[in-house]
Amino acid sequence: MAAASQALQQAAARGRDLEVVAFERGSATSYSACGIPYWVGGVVDSREELVARTPEEHRRRGVDLRMGTEVVGVDLSARTVTWRRLDGQDDGRPREGTDGFDQLVLATGAVPRRPAAPGFDAGPEAGVHGVQTLDDGSALIADLGSGGVRRVVVVGGGYIGLEVAEACVVRGLHVTVVQRGQTPLGTVDDDMGAFIAGAVRGEGVHLVTGEEVCGLELAPASEGGRVRAVHCASGLELPCDLVVLGLGVEPSVALAREAGVPLGESGAIAVDVSQRTRADGVWAAGDCTEVRHRVSGRGVHVPLGTHANKQGRVAGINLGGGYATFPGVVGTAITKVCRVEIGRTGLSTEEAAAAGFQVVTAAVDSTTTAGYMPGAEPVRVKLIADERSGRLLGGQVVGRSGAGKRVDALAICVWNEMAVEEVLSLDLAYAPPFAPVWDPVLIAARKAAQAVEAACQRG
Repeated sequence: MAAASQALQQAAARGRDLEVVAFERGSATSYSACGIPYWVGGVVDSREELVARTPEEHRRRGVDLRMGTEVVGVDLSARTVTWRRLDGQDDGRPREGTDGFDQLVLATGAVPRRPAAPGFDAGPEAGVHGVQTLDDGSALIADLGSGGVRRVVVVGGGYIGLEVAEACVVRGLHVTVVQRGQTPLGTVDDDMGAFIAGAVRGEGVHLVTGEEVCGLELAPASEGGRVRAVHCASGLELPCDLVVLGLGVEPSVALAREAGVPLGESGAIAVDVSQRTRADGVWAAGDCTEVRHRVSGRGVHVPLGTHANKQGRVAGINLGGGYATFPGVVGTAITKVCRVEIGRTGLSTEEAAAAGFQVVTAAVDSTTTAGYMPGAEPVRVKLIADERSGRLLGGQVVGRSGAGKRVDALAICVWNEMAVEEVLSLDLAYAPPFAPVWDPVLIAARKAAQAVEAACQRG
């Protein structure tokens, strides 16, 4: 919808006529999927608060928006899309049809991963939930509030998995998070992950690591057919009344692939900096697309709402006759589990090594404010740098309240290819209620600069 709105604005500014038709298979537009865990946890009161712009608002802005309508095929030679209605309404309108196009924008998003194991194809009626759409959130909230749920198992310890775990803890439920890796959040280094694991357990979450799920046990249909337990390959059984899938997402590219739109190395749709695909007259934006990582130089799939909105804006501006580019990402992300804040940017140590860098790392423990201030909380900062140039390749931050957003300073440094010696000299804000006189970011940079110097001396 960002692309649709921008295309209309740009065309109007240039005196051009532009007809924009948008197909949406779901029941809502322009909403914050990232806010769903906080709605589940009661921090956000209602579904409506997560909606930035309703279908009616888009229509008033000139978009011919077809809700509850799925595009099932794209013919690039004929320049047509084939669609079918999913709303089930018998209102005399066609149930299916074909529309022509001059330019096409694919914004099909991503789909949740599901283990290829027995029972995981069950749905909300069996107590097995995804957390991607507002309808998913509504179903989960209704199930959690039914009075029959005491034990929740979250499969996957990524961002969404941990955020949903927090929401369920807040609701007073017994929560288990089970994951294949040895530490949660696989995008951070293991030592930081171990720190996160301890903090998560300290918040009352039962964290089970190093376990591969191999199936769900469901009650017989005669007894309701609901989930009873999650089974792991080791033989571990985790009894539960409800399961939430937090295994991340994959780009939704079936429509593009079947139409012959080329994909990139990550498996998402390949686009250039203008969001143009390699198929003539076809553009793509959001979680279905591949982006360039500014540090590794590789095509990656980073499904975040921040990037999706920016990419939609770029595609729309270009479609409407303007000029804009999307310059790539550095992989910045942040989350929290109860009182624990976690931020990361750039490459992890493993990712940096895979990209061909010789790395040095530095980690420090400090406090979010001056140590003598009431409410000072612990924070750990880790930096990853290139041992030859000293370039900052990545950073990770874990700590209590006030820790996480420090990752933004590191993101700016990674984006601008700064050396850790330069980071050490940054003029960061200081006052005792906000930081020690040496901010944890600066302490980590000093330690990283020393590691780079030592590596240089070794030759």
